Amino acid sequence: MAEEKLQRHIGLFALAVYGIGDILGAGIYGLVGKAAGEMGNAVWLAFLTSMVAAGLTGLSYASLGSRYPKAGGAAYFTHRAFKKNFLAYVVGLTTLASGITSMATSSRAFAGYLSGLVGDGIPLQLLVAGFCIVVASIVIRGIRESMWMNLVCTSIELGGLLLILVAGAKFIGSVDYMSAVTASNPTGAIGPSLILSGAVLTFFSFVGFEDMINVAEEVKNPERNLPIGILVAVAVSSLIYVGISVVAVSVIPATELAVSKAPLVDVVGKAAPWFPPVAFSFIAMFAVANTALLNFIMGSRLMYGMANQGLLPKILSRINKRTHTPLVASLTLLVILLVLALSGDISSLARSTSVLLLGCFFFVNISLVILKSRKGEARGRFEVPTFVPVLGALICAAMLSYAKVAEIRLAGSLLVGIVVLYFALRPSRRAIEDLES
Repeated sequence: MAEEKLQRHIGLFALAVYGIGDILGAGIYGLVGKAAGEMGNAVWLAFLTSMVAAGLTGLSYASLGSRYPKAGGAAYFTHRAFKKNFLAYVVGLTTLASGITSMATSSRAFAGYLSGLVGDGIPLQLLVAGFCIVVASIVIRGIRESMWMNLVCTSIELGGLLLILVAGAKFIGSVDYMSAVTASNPTGAIGPSLILSGAVLTFFSFVGFEDMINVAEEVKNPERNLPIGILVAVAVSSLIYVGISVVAVSVIPATELAVSKAPLVDVVGKAAPWFPPVAFSFIAMFAVANTALLNFIMGSRLMYGMANQGLLPKILSRINKRTHTPLVASLTLLVILLVLALSGDISSLARSTSVLLLGCFFFVNISLVILKSRKGEARGRFEVPTFVPVLGALICAAMLSYAKVAEIRLAGSLLVGIVVLYFALRPSRRAIEDLES
């Protein structure tokens, strides 16, 4: 009997929308305030630095994706370059962990917004569980349905951000954008330490382009469409982020943004008082829902890809014959998500995601350097000069060096858990041969 495989339904437009929706996501709706609390009016510098790091790594992903359009993503690239099961496993599970913590955070955020609209009649935990199950059902139903839902959510969340840019444009120029005065930085001095520390925080907002690799086996003409889609998604999202950060501190003082529970809702309230606040709350709900949806797609495809590589139990690579989606991986992911989302406050886990992913991106960039220099490796349709992944690796390392102790400690504990899981599962030693086939 022929083995069921993923079907190629995603064109370039849908892929670019997928990437834009994933990158924009929920991060910017709450992160601007926190970043302003660290950077003051100079918050745009943190986003700009994150943009450079994401852009360089995005170029590396685009090049690798055109060479090896595989669903395993970062795990496959590092395995191909280093030929180490252990390293590929750690990188792959770290990427997966970042997606799960982001999903769990988004689930609780969505439930919080919904609870505020419907009142306290429905327990928050029930709303969280219901949201997780609905998202999983959409993904299991099929990639086409997921792409249509992503298109709707991305259009709504993008519309909300464009509303802020248009309504707040008249406020631009009203403040000193090089002023970094905050409670923790009373002198307002701007130096590499402040910028890189702020960039570690804002980098979480750029996470998402790596998810595009994990749907590579469902993309039409992936050698061409993957690199173009990644570059378009990173470029569009970067411009919007820098613009939003400038507008936000122009409309509302950075000190007020820092303590706001819904900073962009407050920005809209002042810049466009005619726009109903409840309507923007709905926009925020669609944004966090989109983040959860796209991370669920990524997580299920990453589990499927790593199972095919022998790095996770083979049963996770089973494809549903009717929907052509990784059913077992999706159901497994749902169980893990429910445990995390219902366990309480996991915002600290989400903050450590940037540290984990910067480490993964460091190895992805180094992988491209190794593969470009290795004889016999096939070239892709999109190639970048060697200095691109080298710079990408250096910037990721520089940002990691300025991560806060608490973030490093928590990231380290997650890595320990992944290492323990590796030795408990004992992934197949034939994974390298399977990858090369």
